[in-house]
Amino acid sequence: MTALNTTLSLAVVSGKGGVGKTNIALNLGFALHELGHSLVLLDGDLGLANLDVLLGISPEKNLQDLLGEAPLESVVVPLAQDFAFLPSASGVAELVDLDDDVQSILLDKLDALFRQYHFLLLDLGAGISPTVLSFAARPQERIIVITPEPTSLTDSYALIKVLSAQHQTKNFQLIVNMSESSREARTAFDRLAQACERFLSLPIRLLGVVHKDPMVMESVRHQVPLLKFAPSCRAAQDIREIAAKIVERRERLKDLIARSPILKPLC
Repeated sequence: MTALNTTLSLAVVSGKGGVGKTNIALNLGFALHELGHSLVLLDGDLGLANLDVLLGISPEKNLQDLLGEAPLESVVVPLAQDFAFLPSASGVAELVDLDDDVQSILLDKLDALFRQYHFLLLDLGAGISPTVLSFAARPQERIIVITPEPTSLTDSYALIKVLSAQHQTKNFQLIVNMSESSREARTAFDRLAQACERFLSLPIRLLGVVHKDPMVMESVRHQVPLLKFAPSCRAAQDIREIAAKIVERRERLKDLIARSPILKPLC
């Protein structure tokens, strides 16, 4: 008899690059770990990976090796107790366009690892490439990172539209990043939410706001996660508040999670 699933899987995605998606994914991981939860952080920006750069580490192996003969334990990088990191490769064109069968082989190899943790966070690439879309459709939920810029809203709407149409994806949560104020963030979210409701008949949910903070760029320059570099800054506090909401959601959805695969097969 298969054990009930307890892992909540979340894809962190964006319609365009430059919105701070990877930084959000990384620091959400540290915030969830601070709250006492175990997790796997997977760098799913295949071919253009940079989570390892933000962490200031140089893993010897990555997901490309796992597609070969490398054992799983040689690819997993422990960031802390009960906090595992799965690095990807940068500058490897073959990883950018993995077909669905190869994706399934890779994820099947990882399934037993994922089941050991409370959360699986996938930091995916930006945009609407077939690989990004198929990886984004597999987790139980999606977090879309936007900024208040019009181009971010337009590209995020396109991402939601394509995921909904091609993969019948419904669960979308939004984080507004780099916002000057809560009011600016709310205005940006409302514009996107109204478009999704009007043209797609699809409700989306505001998960939280991360305010613009100079400490974010300083942490990137020092290659230290923000929650470690400046744990008391405004953006770090915002991310902790979002992590607490994710923990509450996992508890609220535990019965549904138990009946769901960690990563769904594609339709």
